[in-house]
Amino acid sequence: MAGHIQDRWYKVESGTNGKPVKVKTDRHGAGMRYRARYVAPDGSERSRSFPDKQKRLAEQWLAQVSADMTRGQYVDPSAGRETFRQYATNWLASQTTDISTIDATELRLRLHVFPYIGSRSLSAFQPGHIRAWNKALIGAGLSASYRRVIFANVSAVFAAAVDDGIIIRNPCRAGSVRAPKLDGRKLKPWTSERVFAIRASLPAEYRTIVDVGAGCGLRQGEIFGLAIDEVDFLGGVVHVVRQVKMVKSALVFAPPKGGKLRDVPLPDAVASALAEHVTKRPPQEITLPWKTPDGPPVTASLVFFSRERKAMNRNYFNMHLWKPALVSAGVIGERQPGQQFEPSREHGMHALRHFYASVLLDAGENVKALAEYLGHSDPGFTLRTYTHLMPNRQARARRAVDMALGHSPEPSTMDVT
Repeated sequence: MAGHIQDRWYKVESGTNGKPVKVKTDRHGAGMRYRARYVAPDGSERSRSFPDKQKRLAEQWLAQVSADMTRGQYVDPSAGRETFRQYATNWLASQTTDISTIDATELRLRLHVFPYIGSRSLSAFQPGHIRAWNKALIGAGLSASYRRVIFANVSAVFAAAVDDGIIIRNPCRAGSVRAPKLDGRKLKPWTSERVFAIRASLPAEYRTIVDVGAGCGLRQGEIFGLAIDEVDFLGGVVHVVRQVKMVKSALVFAPPKGGKLRDVPLPDAVASALAEHVTKRPPQEITLPWKTPDGPPVTASLVFFSRERKAMNRNYFNMHLWKPALVSAGVIGERQPGQQFEPSREHGMHALRHFYASVLLDAGENVKALAEYLGHSDPGFTLRTYTHLMPNRQARARRAVDMALGHSPEPSTMDVT
């Protein structure tokens, strides 16, 4: 790298004796004295000015730039002037993941990131700015799990900026910055009594939704997207092949989460409930675009649909059907004036999946099979989520040996997990 430091207060001229002498320039005593210049890898010239008595600092800066170029860690100083909002917006537009994931990320950035750190230049970020933003999110009353997702989105933006050579390091990965920790409380599944109470509190035409959620472990969107020809009553299987999703406020059909098609055992109790349901309320043929609002139309004969004979809208269902059922069953209290209802996984329809998992584990089902039924791509995730619900292994070992030896001990409190 060709580097040079120019003294703008003095210039060298030939003296009367022919020897070079330093003479004051027109800029003497005004503005920055030294200008350090170098040629960047793209062939353009870059420079930085330093005040009087800081020539050594200018030399150190040039040496650092030279070392960064040698190590392949050089970053154009002008690149980081782009604000976080500008870069994140462009980064989001370049993503190729599922459109609903992109929309959700954009919403989180717009509501919980841009108002705090959106106007700051990328190169101006320090770990302290991330710590302060993290604290602001805590003050906003957001749950730890939701803050963790937002933090991951922001870190992904900074990681992309590092890959693009705009900044040197990701401030979210500094040693002094801590990602929000998940709530350490263990998941507590609903009791059968609560499930029955919620079911009884729903309008009659929607009660079978609870049967499918609690008896087959389907997600809310998968229940809403269930077609009658995917229910194999004779084979005792439900084929999970689609869900109803909301993309940019429009309802669409889409593959199950992660594109994981699967078969789920159909218990007799759920089969009977479904048979009775479709007898009283025959399936409705509904057409929605596939994956995106402008996607090709797809028609399915849905088991569950709205009173207007349209696909179920999760926002309407959660607010006007599920929430009143929770109140009626005594799960939550009445909403106070001005209070918004946002069903968490603790009280939302997702609780039915937790109930399903707890029942299967208690019956001795293995984690790998449970992961397949739930549509989890990683059985390890299933194990981490539900490991505390699994029967105590030592107790099972004792009982197995006792049975083999013909001994049937009385139940002991030591067998309780």
